[in-house]
Amino acid sequence: MEVIVKNISKSYDKKKVLALSDISFEVNSGELFGLIGPDGAGKTSLFRILATLLLPDEGSASLHGFDVVKSYKQIRKLLGYMPGKFSLYQDLTIEENLDFFATLFNTTIKENYDLIKDIYVQIEPFKNRRAGQLSGGMKQKLALCCALIHRPTILLLDEPTTGVDAVSRKEFWEMLKNLKKQGITILVSTPYMDEAMLCERIALIQNGSIMSIDTPQGIIDKYPYPLFAARADNMGKLLKDLRSSSLISSCNTFGDYHHICFVNDTYAKDIPDLKQDMIQLGNQNIEIKPIEPTIEDCFIQLMQK
Repeated sequence: MEVIVKNISKSYDKKKVLALSDISFEVNSGELFGLIGPDGAGKTSLFRILATLLLPDEGSASLHGFDVVKSYKQIRKLLGYMPGKFSLYQDLTIEENLDFFATLFNTTIKENYDLIKDIYVQIEPFKNRRAGQLSGGMKQKLALCCALIHRPTILLLDEPTTGVDAVSRKEFWEMLKNLKKQGITILVSTPYMDEAMLCERIALIQNGSIMSIDTPQGIIDKYPYPLFAARADNMGKLLKDLRSSSLISSCNTFGDYHHICFVNDTYAKDIPDLKQDMIQLGNQNIEIKPIEPTIEDCFIQLMQK
C-alpha cells in the first residue's frame, strides 16, 4: 500500500472542535483516490497531516512506508502537495516560481520537464507574467507544475478545482488521468460530487468521519431504496407537499427535480395515489419517474442515516 491511514483523530481549540474522528483507509500504488465531502468535513486537516504539516492527536499514517511523524523529511522528498489556497509567490513570474521550487529539491525545470510538459505548455507563453496576475485556471496549472517539478511518487491535491470554471475543471481531470499513467499515486479532495465519478475509489467524509469507501459505482450500487424524480409547475410548493406526504420517506431537491423515496416497497401502487394527492393539493403537470441514484443521493442518505 502506498498510503496507510490508521485511526487518525484531530481536534482544535483544546479539543472543543473535532476535525477528524478515527479515520482509517488505504490507497494502492498508482491509484487515483478521492476524498469527497463538503467544506468543514475534515479533508484539509487530513491532507495537512499526510503532508507532514500537522500532527495528529491519535493514530498513525504512512506514505511509501515512511511514518508522517517520524520520517517527515523522507516524505517531503517523495510527496507533491497542492494546498487548497493558492500559495505560490504572487510577485514572482510563472517561470521564477517553477524554478524556485525546482531549486528547493536540487533539481531543474529541464531535468523533469517531460513530467510537466503537457501542463506547462499551456502556460509557457505567459511565463514572464506574475503569478498574482494569472486567472484561476492558470494558477491551478502553475501550482500543479510546482508540485510535480521534483518528480514525486505521491500527489496530494486539496480541492484543486474549487473556484475555477467548468472548462478548467475538465482539463484538470484530464491532466490527472495522464499523470496516473506515469505511475503517480494521486489523492484528491473535492466538494463536487460529480468529480467522484472520475476517481477509481472514493471515501465519503462528513463531520470528520468516513461514511463509506468503495468505487463510485460500488457506493451507488449500495443505495438501499428505489429512487424517483418528481417535478411540477411550482417546485417550491411540490417540495413542501411531498415532504408532508405519509407516502414519502425522504425528499431532496436536485436541479430540476425532487428526488424521493417511498415509505413502503409498494411504490407501483403508491405513485398514482401520490400524484392524485399532489393534484388535490393544487400541484399541476406532475411528473414522477424512476431514476438511478447519484453519488450525491448516496452521500445524503448516508448522512441522514
